[in-house]
Amino acid sequence: MKLKKKYIHNNNRNIFRLIPTDTDKIIIEERDADKKQAYFNCLHIESGKKILKNFQLDEKFWVRIETVYNDVIFFHKFQKPDMPYHRGIIAYDIEKKKKIWEDLENTFLFIKDDKVYSFQQNFEGREFFTLNYTTGEVIEELGNDSSSINLLREEVIESEDFSAYIFPTMFDSSKEINQNVNEWLIKLRENHLISGKIEFALKDNLLMFNFHEINADNSLNNKFKAVDLLKGKYILEVTLNFSTNAFVPDSFFVKDNLLFLLIERKKLGVYNIIN
Repeated sequence: MKLKKKYIHNNNRNIFRLIPTDTDKIIIEERDADKKQAYFNCLHIESGKKILKNFQLDEKFWVRIETVYNDVIFFHKFQKPDMPYHRGIIAYDIEKKKKIWEDLENTFLFIKDDKVYSFQQNFEGREFFTLNYTTGEVIEELGNDSSSINLLREEVIESEDFSAYIFPTMFDSSKEINQNVNEWLIKLRENHLISGKIEFALKDNLLMFNFHEINADNSLNNKFKAVDLLKGKYILEVTLNFSTNAFVPDSFFVKDNLLFLLIERKKLGVYNIIN
């Protein structure tokens, strides 16, 4: 097996969130906490070609993404800065590169069958609605029956398909796993001074893992390694974070035949997995 670098995305800002879409794109949310600025980039997932570059809404910081659906990004604001409660819905069309609607009265819940399920908070409780996802127009007024809405929401969550993804899990030598994997990761602990857990993922005969190695000054280097189990050798070694004082989990994942590495918290490295 081989890992071939496809591209590196780097705007020298902290990467806060990565959202692959169902239309071969990836949304990258970047934040500058000192300047209180949030930026959104959209790349073609295979080539790294920029579709949106450093996009911002009118609200520059207190805004986040709810979801991406059919190339429409749904954003929300907050009721108050530093408060977790969502407020409003902003729909942005990636292909048209423009905001297509905004509703500050409704709050996003989920999308099902091309309809945005939302609610309005009033004194008596929540009133629920469905909205047209491309226009924001009200389709149905659903009343205040939260139990039926929660059942629908659970159906949507259960129907989400993550079969194309591989996310790392914590290595535990006491649990039954692939013998070859077990030997490699036990050997890793013998050869490196490691702090904390090892995170690993297995795709066919490709073993990938990251760990935190202790430096002489007690700081940590977060390292990623990939092993071709058939050939019994390393095919990629990358230091993801140098001299950090904190653990940096969730530093890599796989989608289809692409490996995504979060490097120094500011760079996205994308590699093609070749059998």
